[in-house]
Amino acid sequence: MHSQLVVSLSGIGPQTLDRCADLAAALQPRQVPLSLLVVPRELGRAQEWVRARAAAGDAVVLHGLGQRRLPAHEAGLLLTGARAQMEAIGLDADTFAPRRCVASPGTLIALAKHRFTRCADAHAVRDLSTGLATLGRLHALTERSSFGELRSLALVYSAARSARRGGLTRITVDARDLHRPGARQAVLDAVDIALAHDAEPTTYVRLPSPRQASAA
Repeated sequence: MHSQLVVSLSGIGPQTLDRCADLAAALQPRQVPLSLLVVPRELGRAQEWVRARAAAGDAVVLHGLGQRRLPAHEAGLLLTGARAQMEAIGLDADTFAPRRCVASPGTLIALAKHRFTRCADAHAVRDLSTGLATLGRLHALTERSSFGELRSLALVYSAARSARRGGLTRITVDARDLHRPGARQAVLDAVDIALAHDAEPTTYVRLPSPRQASAA
């Protein structure tokens, strides 16, 4: 079974905009779209770039609410505010990715109530209407404070292993990491090896809803 490949980008803002644009440009000839993990209040002048990328086929994903014990009522209030901020800058999203890659049970309840369709957490992409999930953990460069060649190789090897097994291969990068030597190339190498294993590029928005949970 061929794998599906999702590449997500967080940390989008004025200070990282050039790095974000550079990564997107490098992925374009590979025909790999980005899932843009957006915190609307942090975008600043980067909002114009996000709008342009969305028009070109990238997916916009609301990013935030990383508290593990956030209750449903409070999560709902925060989601309402975030959606209002998104609408004010001409963006919309029905897919959510929590900060720190964990969504509290209350957040999942609030997401479904506010008509979000899916939630992409550390381990799976969850369909909020059915409760089913497409399993596939995130492959990342890990901590910014300790990036090195071994971490670069770990990203590439883990992406290759996931793509060989089939299912869902997920590569995520924080734009704030891309200033470090080798980080950009590590992401591109991970993408290339997934593509070499016939992974099909997609986004969180275009990912088919699962009929049953599947391993990756």
